[in-house]
Amino acid sequence: MAIKEWKTFLIPYEQAVEELKIKFRSIRTEYRRKNEYSPIEFVTGRVKEISSILEKANKFNMPLDRIEYEMEDIAGIRVMCQFVDDVERVVELIRNRKDMQLIYEKDYVTNYKESGYRSYHVVIKYPVNLAEGQKNILAEFQIRTLAMNFWATIEHSLNYKYKHEIPEYIKQKLKHAADAAFKLDQLMLEIKDEIKDAQKLFEVKSSLISNIMNNILTLSSIGKVNESTRFQMQLNKLIEEGEVYDLNNLLQATEKTLDKYK
Repeated sequence: MAIKEWKTFLIPYEQAVEELKIKFRSIRTEYRRKNEYSPIEFVTGRVKEISSILEKANKFNMPLDRIEYEMEDIAGIRVMCQFVDDVERVVELIRNRKDMQLIYEKDYVTNYKESGYRSYHVVIKYPVNLAEGQKNILAEFQIRTLAMNFWATIEHSLNYKYKHEIPEYIKQKLKHAADAAFKLDQLMLEIKDEIKDAQKLFEVKSSLISNIMNNILTLSSIGKVNESTRFQMQLNKLIEEGEVYDLNNLLQATEKTLDKYK
């Protein structure tokens, strides 16, 4: 296949990756707008490089005319979670979607690889609407925690360096690191509620500070410099050590002052 033909071949995969990233980022946004905890921390995606496609096809004796039917990860979406029990929640979200067909799952979280690799893979068939009509392509989701992703990224770099022949002593260190990463995930799971409470508190305070700042800027824009300066000084004192109650009181004070000048 010539480069031009490859570029044409990859168009539906590129479109699929962009669409899937938007859809799963929107899920996260939807949870946040409802003030609910999102099992999705962030989403990335990529289309496999031509060289990687050829390398994999050669490794598995895959004819080029069978690639689109047999190679599952040309389009790849990676969904990152904060906690290990979020992985199953994301998998369930994929299972319940009507805009894609689940082909099969590989649970490398429970049944981790000998190397220590942990991740949950879901292969789907996804319809892409092109100028010439609809085309179904295969795509792979990898759902993992931040700790799992850190480890997998390091392993990938080492595999690239050593051409998948990583020295045994490094393999052993990687395995120990994988176990440590999973232990970290387990420990974080034990204090998940406290972490979620802390994150929620941070979001509430950030929202209050943002609203107060908007009111202060509005006061300044209508020429009420003394009031805006006074409120800014109060806000500066509360930003680091102020409680939600104090910030809420300051927000109400700025709103009452604005109401006087409407």
